[in-house]
Amino acid sequence: MYPAYQGTGGRVTYIAPDWSEVHVSIPLNLRTWNYVGTIFGGSMYGAVDPIYMIMLIKRLGDEYTVWDRKAVIKFLKPGRNTLSSIFLLPDQEIEEIRTILRSEHSIDRTYLVDLVDQAGIVCAQVEKTIYIRKK
Repeated sequence: MYPAYQGTGGRVTYIAPDWSEVHVSIPLNLRTWNYVGTIFGGSMYGAVDPIYMIMLIKRLGDEYTVWDRKAVIKFLKPGRNTLSSIFLLPDQEIEEIRTILRSEHSIDRTYLVDLVDQAGIVCAQVEKTIYIRKK
């Protein structure tokens, strides 16, 4: 996607043609492991950090300003193998944003994404708050 993202060790493995769905994986390898041999928390967060913002920029178009406002990450279990995340922005969410911004100057939207290991166990959960306004 861009050089800063490559440094996270995360990989975008799928992008829907309309940007309504994106998949990310974070392998445990020399680039992502921490001192105790599990996936570094910074790699986990960095791999998911820009995704919802970019999806919203792509889905809403040039008429809107989109910025990250806030993030919270909860580390629940060590990442001992490849982690994956699925990001969804359905059409109804995009329409709701457009509808609200017809009468509001700006809004914040909060999205939750899980980082799941190969056994389906949630290892971390990220809450992203995104600021959106019409230009």
